[in-house]
Amino acid sequence: MNDETQTKEKKGEERFCSLCHRSERIAGKLVEIPGNMLVCNDCMQKSFDAMNRQLNHGGLQDLLRNVTNLGVIDLSNPGTFGQAKQVKHRSEEAKKPVLDLRKIPAPHKIKATLDEYVIGQEHAKKVMSVAVYNHYKRVAADAMDEIEIEKSNMLMIGPTGSGKTYLVKTLSRLLDVPLAIADATSLTEAGYIGDDIESVCSKLLAAADNDVDRAEHGIVFIDEIDKLAKKKNANQRDVSGEAVQQGLLKLLEGSEIEVPVGANSKNAMVPLTRMNTRNILFICGGAFPDLEDIIKERLNKQASIGFYADLKDKYDHDPHLLEKVNVEDLRKFGMIPEFLGRLPVIFTLSGLDEDMLVRILKEPRNAILRQYQKLLALDEVKLDFEDDALRLIAAKALEKDTGARALRAILEEYMLDIMYEIPKDDSIGQVIITKEYIEGTGAPRILLRGQDMFLPGN
Repeated sequence: MNDETQTKEKKGEERFCSLCHRSERIAGKLVEIPGNMLVCNDCMQKSFDAMNRQLNHGGLQDLLRNVTNLGVIDLSNPGTFGQAKQVKHRSEEAKKPVLDLRKIPAPHKIKATLDEYVIGQEHAKKVMSVAVYNHYKRVAADAMDEIEIEKSNMLMIGPTGSGKTYLVKTLSRLLDVPLAIADATSLTEAGYIGDDIESVCSKLLAAADNDVDRAEHGIVFIDEIDKLAKKKNANQRDVSGEAVQQGLLKLLEGSEIEVPVGANSKNAMVPLTRMNTRNILFICGGAFPDLEDIIKERLNKQASIGFYADLKDKYDHDPHLLEKVNVEDLRKFGMIPEFLGRLPVIFTLSGLDEDMLVRILKEPRNAILRQYQKLLALDEVKLDFEDDALRLIAAKALEKDTGARALRAILEEYMLDIMYEIPKDDSIGQVIITKEYIEGTGAPRILLRGQDMFLPGN
């Protein structure tokens, strides 16, 4: 009870209902609600009756959409509700095909675009190009006859830093479709602390600006999918492993689901909307550590006795061992058969070697070196790298065993002093990164207007 109400009661002043304006003597005991409002029992019951009518006619989903997400019940007019932020549904008249079959690029064009941004991984780019092309042909055709084409969901396996996420991002830009990147480690079974499984589609809806029709033709990339493997200890409930795999089955297959708008859990007081995942392309990716040991064990068992027996260390240093993976290896890793059955396209990405890292530094359209060259070009300074320096940077990145991500970290370290010192002197025209500077035995070479000089070492 607020101070104003208490003061009125002390003075003996009569209180009135804020809606029907009847006095407390006539309407009975008044209920105080937030906003300094007093409501009688009759007006309160009218508001509840209006909510029940909305619930009966529009369902719980419509009710929540109206009274949550900043929607406010207008008690002065019990028959109406405040307007809440709603998702977009196209009317039947205005609904147009989301995809045009003639505008879908052919597989060789998709791969050519991927080649501009991603170095190596030729097999992976080829597989993804064909799978995506077939998927969106299926969406555009939309069951033109009695033959129903199934989805081409993908599972990509590769070490960290090999380009899994980068491939998917490049694909979504090429096709101009919404993309949602979800992390499987945060997903839990419904009812437990963490993100609900439907939250991956909630992120896709947000990426499509709450346009349900556009979101239903998007791409969902679920990273770290290997973290959902069944736990070896079966004494407790596996709410973030096998249970999540089982929960993802209906999404991968294609079904009608209720998606929270602007939240990661259905339990949050946010509106829900219905989405059909039938035409959503799901791409799962993971590093799958120790999977090589499972593959090696299987291969060694195939011929372990007799004249044709393989040596036990035959596959110890095989760089293409991961490419020999099959569904049985993934099942032994901890992925359930039903989950793998809904990912028909399985392919691997190879680890990066020194030559590939050098090419990644300078060849892609948005190569790391080009980014630094553009930064210095804004200061009217030209940046060059010696070939020996690039090879040494690639060798250092290879030692970190984090793939292409290590290249950026190493360059940030060596470019720090240069980016700090260059703006001090307007006479500097060119900087050449030398092998000696990367080794720590020298300094980068500085070219002035017609004169060579050396920047002091670190």
